[in-house]
Amino acid sequence: MTEPHLNAAAPTAIVIGAGVAGLATAGLLAKDGYDVTVLEKQAQVGGRAGVLEADGFRWDMGPSWWLMPEAFEHFYQLMGTTVDDELDLVQLNEPAFRMFTENHDPVDVHTGTQHVAELFERIEPGAGAVVQRYLTEMGADYRLAIEQFLYTNFTQLRGLTTAKIIRRLGRLARKLTRSIDSDVAAEFDHVQLRQLLTYAAVFLSSAPKITPAFYGIMNYTTLVEGVAYPMGGFGTFVNSLHRLAVDAGARIITGAPVERIHVAPGGGRQQVAAVRYRNAAGQSQHMTADVVISCADRQHTESELVDHPRAARPKYWRRRNPGLSSVLAYLGVEGELPQLAHHSLFFSEDWGPDFATVFPDERSTTDPDRNKFSRSLYVSRPSATDPTVAPDGHENVFLLIPVPAMHDGIVGNLNHDEDPEITTIVDHAIELVSQRIGVPALADRIVARHTVGPGDFQDRFNAWQGNALGLAHTLSQSAFFRGANTSKHVGGLYFAGATTVPGVGLPMCLISAENVLKRLRHDTTTGPMPAPLQPTAVRAADTS
Repeated sequence: MTEPHLNAAAPTAIVIGAGVAGLATAGLLAKDGYDVTVLEKQAQVGGRAGVLEADGFRWDMGPSWWLMPEAFEHFYQLMGTTVDDELDLVQLNEPAFRMFTENHDPVDVHTGTQHVAELFERIEPGAGAVVQRYLTEMGADYRLAIEQFLYTNFTQLRGLTTAKIIRRLGRLARKLTRSIDSDVAAEFDHVQLRQLLTYAAVFLSSAPKITPAFYGIMNYTTLVEGVAYPMGGFGTFVNSLHRLAVDAGARIITGAPVERIHVAPGGGRQQVAAVRYRNAAGQSQHMTADVVISCADRQHTESELVDHPRAARPKYWRRRNPGLSSVLAYLGVEGELPQLAHHSLFFSEDWGPDFATVFPDERSTTDPDRNKFSRSLYVSRPSATDPTVAPDGHENVFLLIPVPAMHDGIVGNLNHDEDPEITTIVDHAIELVSQRIGVPALADRIVARHTVGPGDFQDRFNAWQGNALGLAHTLSQSAFFRGANTSKHVGGLYFAGATTVPGVGLPMCLISAENVLKRLRHDTTTGPMPAPLQPTAVRAADTS
């Protein structure tokens, strides 16, 4: 059965996946004049940024850090609105986050250059002035990234030869070829300060020793611009993207897994022709399209969906680093836990073995150990800020425990019978948190417990090797090395989301959506598009 599009005069676009990138792409293309249909495998939108409601609690299932605020504001302005109009955003600074390093006293981190400098000086005399200089330099790098590297498709070399880049060429070369681990170690001695400035690698699905030092720009946005939280949870952000896309004219179909992207001869190479999917009733549907934007996992798209013999690129994917995976635990806890901040980071004093566990050197020839996990982990307690996410007298707690990416990996209890390895990993993590915060009966106070693992990421999101975030941000998987957002073999096929450029994280997903639109417009500029977005695609009303 072939489904018609509603606006026959407009160019047609099918977006695969209604996660953050998919909803953002749908909104921008619909606003630009495309006839847009979004096909989402799951029953709800949001993808990795989905919401779990159970037992009186509401957990954000994935992203929980609001960083790079200008990326959010710019996207909303493109759509003709603002962050303030869409969300109730609050700044976290009491503290912004708390660090628990093994064998050291907990450290509260308050954002702003002066607060950070005072903290560094207190822990390591002389480090206050050093970190001020470091953050100033990273601020300049951050602005350069926004102007030259993030909002671009790298289609023209002249975008990389501007006066600003040439003036900083030596620094850029050092920051790209040196790891963030060695870069920070050259400036600071104390283990807690080093960890504070290198843990950003985990946000990039990577490890400090394989992440370029240039990504220290994450420290600027975290420590200087600050950390925020949308009241009601990140689901309110997803809801706003959904609403804006629909208001712009996009149609969103859930419970509609895509089975095939069909291609047909067109010009010098094959061209996207249609998408086949199954509707909620299990019936096969066929929808034609001028362009298809896959916001699903890129490896899955190329290997399993595209009807083209050369699209799979198995040799290419064998050379890729899938990044980290995770075991996630959504806990409901009776009583208060003031020992935990809204965001808390738990680190081993020597965390080298933790990263070695998550990124084994012999990944290509050895299957990861399903029992291995990192003893350095992240804990979110949104009920510290938002009383709506837990019943009265209870806390909402989310644990992210890094584990190796693995094919057909271990699964949690959310959609399956929980694998025993997941049970053990979560039990150990709860005990670690219990000991560090001095709450010995923490496990006994848990009244709700839901878990997911690498196998769930593979099952729900078709994530390559069950990765949790996307490809690791190593040098060979950054910027133009990460791969273009358009297919090499199929015309009209584009990519957005965490598994393509510019990278992982909510801001990057928004930027990836804008970059698809820039490519469709043949826009070779390197910075953000002018806002609000002015439509250019042909609408029926324009031709009447």
